[in-house]
Amino acid sequence: MRASRLISLLLLLQAREVMTAAELARELEVSERTVYRDVLALSAAGVPVYADRGRAGGYRLLGGYRTRLTGMTRDEAEALFLAGLPGPAGDMGLADAVAAAELKVLAALPPNLRDAPVRTGQRFHLDVPGWYHRSAPPAWLAELAGAVWGDRVVTLGYRRGDREVSRRVCPYGLVLKSGIWYLVGRVGDDLRTYRVDRVTTVEQHAETFDRAPDFDLAGYWREQAEAFLRSMLRAEVRLRLSPTGLRRLKHQTEIPFGYAEAVAAAGEPDGQGWVTTRLPVESVDVAYTQLLALGPEVEVLDPPELRTRLAEAAFRSAARYSSADGQR
Repeated sequence: MRASRLISLLLLLQAREVMTAAELARELEVSERTVYRDVLALSAAGVPVYADRGRAGGYRLLGGYRTRLTGMTRDEAEALFLAGLPGPAGDMGLADAVAAAELKVLAALPPNLRDAPVRTGQRFHLDVPGWYHRSAPPAWLAELAGAVWGDRVVTLGYRRGDREVSRRVCPYGLVLKSGIWYLVGRVGDDLRTYRVDRVTTVEQHAETFDRAPDFDLAGYWREQAEAFLRSMLRAEVRLRLSPTGLRRLKHQTEIPFGYAEAVAAAGEPDGQGWVTTRLPVESVDVAYTQLLALGPEVEVLDPPELRTRLAEAAFRSAARYSSADGQR
């Protein structure tokens, strides 16, 4: 445990050049006293780590010192290569940079771990695009990736419906979701999301922007995705479900919030174990398809038109099976 922490401390100093004892303690989740002991241990082992005093002081390594990745375990080395996304990186024009980085990491690994990329590639493959999406990246993806890396303001031509609009955007980040690239950017005081395959032109300016220091791209995307899914649930149905129907509903409801709300709204089971609840849905048509798959494990109470449609479907099925039985 301590050996792993010493390596982490060393790599932190290599990456950030100078860190205080308090900063190291937060990163390593230990006390400052432990940091002092670890620094002494590194120094005793011959690592040129020393302390600068004063307001801008902290621990640093003697200029140019680097360590080989001899403390890396096999699991860590293989996970490192598993984490790479060569397809998306290539789409953004970063294939050469990724390849160069992998070569440098590979050269730094001890001999007994240099088969890590081969073992990983033989066992795992990430196929990012969806089945029905074209494989070619959007025309302006690499240009936008460059603007994101450089914090450069861009002017976008953007296809919205049957017209094209122009937007001056501070590009915060790119997101790949189900094979589709999205640009998250600030327009004025608002954060907005654009599909990259609808971008028609990109003018990258020399002007740079200051991104909000507390902006969290993953967190923002999670919130937007959740809000979008919730906005799709525009209707509601009231129904009764058997215990089996309630379990199966989870797999018939494409939007998980609908199922979660149905479970939360469910009343106490009746004498047969059935519960009455309400289910948020996209539309009556979508609800018909979802609930039809539950067969006799569901009874729709409201709206009347959905109850009638499912009843008619049940009558047609019963008539068909009765006819088939009569022919035997």
